[in-house]
Order: sequence, then structure tokens, then C-alpha cells
Amino acid sequence: MRRCEQKGTEYAMRILVLNGSPKKKSDTFRMTEAFLRGMDKEQENVIDVINVIEKNIAPCKGCFGCWQKKDGHCVIQDDQNEILDLYVKADVIIWSFPLYCYSMPSHLKAVLDRTIPLVKKGMVEESNGTIHHEALVDFSKIHTVVISGCGFPDWEGNFDALKQMCNTCFGNLEMVCVPEAPLLNIPEAAIVAEPLLESFEKAGAEYASNLKLSDETKKILETPMISKEEYLRGING
Repeated sequence: MRRCEQKGTEYAMRILVLNGSPKKKSDTFRMTEAFLRGMDKEQENVIDVINVIEKNIAPCKGCFGCWQKKDGHCVIQDDQNEILDLYVKADVIIWSFPLYCYSMPSHLKAVLDRTIPLVKKGMVEESNGTIHHEALVDFSKIHTVVISGCGFPDWEGNFDALKQMCNTCFGNLEMVCVPEAPLLNIPEAAIVAEPLLESFEKAGAEYASNLKLSDETKKILETPMISKEEYLRGING
């Protein structure tokens, strides 16, 4: 257990949620909310939710001023430094967003691009030959969950580029990629959407206990809610 600085109470984990949906009625965030309910079921966590679309976050200028200061902050004076302060304190960071052009929305990608103040200019080579920038903070203590929904009726081929990027950028990673996400906000689809949300809540409880999801759990979460043919009829009808 850890102690919450603000409240003076004990809590299990500090969780930072980066909500990348540009819409208030977000399909993907419904899954994330269910996941968070599961994480909170058996333990009290401190959860910070950032609705990124509401923040002023400029694109990275590539000036490398952060590498000169080495204080973990960006030289651009906008809302990114607030996020960086939460980022380094987090035990778990949840990136929640709809799939845009086979990756994350541009306003959320700006957040990722501007985490560069958390590394140094110098590079290190791992035993497997991988070369990366030396870390300014201890990333080994940060666990990452990516929850992404898309409007396509299947998984194959649609999340491949995103998976490659996330596997390269994040350590201690769990990814859940969900097709047919628009069904989550269609009242007539509640009969298939609600069981998925219940599964996300169970998955959150599992993750809170193990900081890991089983292959079986991920398969349940990523299985399309209805057949491809039925989904396409609804989209194109």
C-alpha cells in the first residue's frame, strides 16, 4: 500500500488515465471506465483522468531544450508539464483512445511525442542490440495499459501498426484492441455491449491483482460482439 499525499490516506496504486477520445460520448472510454471500476473493486486507487482534447498541448518543436535542462519538463509552457508530473508519479498509465488512421489521435500523439523530457540525449545499447535514449526516470516502475477501440468489424490488419508502436514505446505493457466499438453507444446493441463492459470490469479486477491480463481474458475482450456480416449490414444499411 502507498500513502496518498493529497488525502493522507492509504491507497493501492496511482493511476493516470490519458483519455484520447475527442468526443464526450466515447465508445472506447466506456470500456476504460468499466476497467477502472474493476481496478477499484477490491482496493482504493488514486485515479487522475486527463481529457487530452481539453488541454492545450502543442506539437513537439524538436528544440531539445529539455535535454539541456534535464529537469523532466518541456520548455513549451502549456499543459504538457502537468501531465509529465503525473506521468512520473504513476504506477499505471492507461492510454484510452479510438483508432485513428491505424494509430492514436493526433492530440494524444502530441502527448506521447512530448514525453521526450523524461529521457536524456545519451544513448544506451541493450544486450539484444536495441538502442534507446538513457532514461531520466525509472520507467521500470511504470505499468502501461492501452485500450483502443475501432469501427472496423475485425481485428486483423487494423491494429498491427499501433501494436508495433506501443510495443516499442512502452514497457510493462498490456494492450486491448476492440473492434466494433461503435456498438457500445447504440442502445439497440446493449444486449451484446453490456456483456463486453462486464468483461472489462472483470479484467480490471484481474489487472489490479496481477498487473497482467491472461491470454484468455484478452481474447474475450477482443472478440467481435457480432458477426462481420451483421455489423456491415448495420453500417451500410
